[in-house]
Amino acid sequence: MQGQRYKGKKNLISMQLRVMRVLRNVSQKELAARMQVLGVSLDQQSISLIENNKRIVTDYELACFCKVLQCSEQDLLKDFYKKYRQDEE
Repeated sequence: MQGQRYKGKKNLISMQLRVMRVLRNVSQKELAARMQVLGVSLDQQSISLIENNKRIVTDYELACFCKVLQCSEQDLLKDFYKKYRQDEE
């Protein structure tokens, strides 16, 4: 088994996570530190892997990313919803 993937991707938030993080002037290291405060064990390398779509994201990590970056789950899943609508047309 090659690991969990959806249409070749390990997660659905990679690009929007980076966009939200950069818009809020938060480094990968700072994001990891904020996640750790919430009890999520991530380091800078893990954030990089997520942003480069080389690591899956759990539901609790998604929820905590939203809390830390003050955005909604829909914000982080924006690319997925946009592509999903296009596929339906």
